[in-house]
Amino acid sequence: MSALSQRDPEIAAIVARERTRQVETLEMIASENYASAAVLEATGSVFTNKYAEGYPGKRYYAGNQFSDQVETAAIERARALFGMDHVNVQPTSGAEANMAAYFATIQPGDTVMGLNLDQGGHLTHGSPVNFSGRLYNFVPYTVDRESEVIDMAAVRDLARQSKPKVIVAGYTAYPRAIDFAAFAEVAKDAGALLMVDMSHIAGLVAGGYHMSPTGLADLVTTTTHKTLRGPRGGMIMANAELAEAVDKAVFPGTQGGPHLHSIAGKAVAFGEALKPEFKEYACRIVENAAALAEALVQGGLRLVSGGTDNHLILADCNSMNISGLKAQNALQGAGIITNKNTIPYDTRSPFIGSGLRLGTPALTSRGMGPAEMQRVAAWIVRVLRDPDGDGVRETVRLEVAEFARAFAVPGITDAQA
Repeated sequence: MSALSQRDPEIAAIVARERTRQVETLEMIASENYASAAVLEATGSVFTNKYAEGYPGKRYYAGNQFSDQVETAAIERARALFGMDHVNVQPTSGAEANMAAYFATIQPGDTVMGLNLDQGGHLTHGSPVNFSGRLYNFVPYTVDRESEVIDMAAVRDLARQSKPKVIVAGYTAYPRAIDFAAFAEVAKDAGALLMVDMSHIAGLVAGGYHMSPTGLADLVTTTTHKTLRGPRGGMIMANAELAEAVDKAVFPGTQGGPHLHSIAGKAVAFGEALKPEFKEYACRIVENAAALAEALVQGGLRLVSGGTDNHLILADCNSMNISGLKAQNALQGAGIITNKNTIPYDTRSPFIGSGLRLGTPALTSRGMGPAEMQRVAAWIVRVLRDPDGDGVRETVRLEVAEFARAFAVPGITDAQA
């Protein structure tokens, strides 16, 4: 019996139910993935107990000789992985990384450009309900109404008009490749800094299956989970001239003591991403997304922009005469986990949405390939064609559970499941 089961059987039972849920369902939320057993072990390690305000060699507490070693390892591995001059691994989330990046480069009231939230941007890219939209003058750019792809000529024109201090590239629901070189040209032309938020595509960048922002962006922020398969957390990378400002913006600017247990998990994940097999994993993510997209289109779903270049797909549920919320809930009842999302120029509220966002990172982590994507797509279409049919959802749920159990979840052993 585990220590948790002995000390707190109620929470242990909840954890066990969540473990079973992960084993028996298909995780297709594009921002979710499975951490390895080694990452989970490091994240749950005794570093949870240590307070370490400051940076390696410059702590405000004693007893941090091993804290310095684990944070330095994470920094060095991240630098080797992405090639940026400076790395700060202390942000505890992507949102905090973005906050610190802004604090390091601009002042409240300054103008920033970011993609509209309802067209694939992020809350921290200027949403009026978020600190970013409240503190800064965000001028949103959009996707083209017809192609549903970012029009770089329009972005350049907007930058010339609005004269931003920072331009943000990188999104949460944009299924196409991002041309960081084109963004760098726009930023240079406008006299702005280029900040890339690659939270969703960091694993693809690390594996060589998406253009890297290194050498093009002044600042790069990312989460460390998602396609990187690390613990939940964030990171900022920057050119050398911004290093001091970034570090001060993280601590003491926006955070106190770093989460060393998470930093230990980040170090392990970065080490895993440096291995050749991670490049193969990134390749399979993209191949699976393409296969899934093709099968969904054949099944009658319209995809925003017509397809995908990366790990995610944004489906227009209007093509099935239902909302994104209804699609999400129907699929959840069938054991397929996705999330509702707005689509460009959506007429529904974000709480309902017309879109459904799907991703392949987690299924790829379980060893699934294009053939499995065909089968998954068939289930999705089957459910969405009859979203109110309890019998359909129940039948598919049983089929999905049997299918899913055949593919091991990284970090979860058969004994635990």
